[in-house]
Amino acid sequence: MTDAMPEPTPAGAWTATTTGAEVAALDDAGAGPRTFEPGPAEEEEPTVTLRVWRGDPSGGDLVDYTLPSEEGEVVLDVVHRIQATLAPDLACRWNCKAGKCGSCSSEINGKPSLMCMTRVDELPEGPITVTPMRTFPILRDLVTDVSFNYEVARRVPAFAPPPAAPGDYRMQQVDVERGQEFRKCIECFMCQDVCHVIRDHEDNKRQYAGPRFFIRYAELEMHPLDTNDRRELLRQRMGLGLCNITKCCTEVCPEHIKITDNAIIPLKERVVDASYDPVAWLGRKILRRHKRSPEEAAAHPR
Repeated sequence: MTDAMPEPTPAGAWTATTTGAEVAALDDAGAGPRTFEPGPAEEEEPTVTLRVWRGDPSGGDLVDYTLPSEEGEVVLDVVHRIQATLAPDLACRWNCKAGKCGSCSSEINGKPSLMCMTRVDELPEGPITVTPMRTFPILRDLVTDVSFNYEVARRVPAFAPPPAAPGDYRMQQVDVERGQEFRKCIECFMCQDVCHVIRDHEDNKRQYAGPRFFIRYAELEMHPLDTNDRRELLRQRMGLGLCNITKCCTEVCPEHIKITDNAIIPLKERVVDASYDPVAWLGRKILRRHKRSPEEAAAHPR
């Protein structure tokens, strides 16, 4: 007895596979089955969300803006796209977009940063919070009033070299390099923003110069050709003693100036030497010299 032959499947008939996910078909020539797989699901387009503070001196709130993500963008790029598409009235201060003007300072995810130098792909996943600098009064949206800093700058006594014929001044290279570090400051005022002495105590602004201007005083005080003495001015009027050297200003400086180590601490040492060093006191007595008062330092440079 022989087994019965199975009936042939008609040409072109469709048969479901055992998995239910594939379909086999026979071509007209009776060739073997061909497998059909479903196409890949369409991937969602990546997006970026900026949570931007919107408001004015009377108050405001955070507003979310979601846009398609683009490779290589910095936060300022996304802000510009928001202005171009979703919120043309969004106020934002910027100029060079190269990390050299300091105009686009803000707080990104709570940390003072330059928007033009903060890459989106280097930030943690999720909404990116962008708020104005907290230490200064709000004008509108991300723009703050930083005029306090210019008022302090006007109170810095100018460089006062001794009388000399043109070409007679000489300096060592080490002295040149010391001053050049402080002159790298782009006046983004992020060090002023993060300094808790004025960030958390508004009343201190009247008697505290802040990190940005301590490096200016250091540049002048350490200059070998400067003849003015600003140590009592720093102690009595500029609030140098209020700084407790937490180094937060150094951490946010985009130019990597060692504000605390190379400016503030040496200034504190100079002020202490001028006020409490017995050898310096004896030298002033013998030479009949006196420390310059704040008024003399500010108004009567030699």
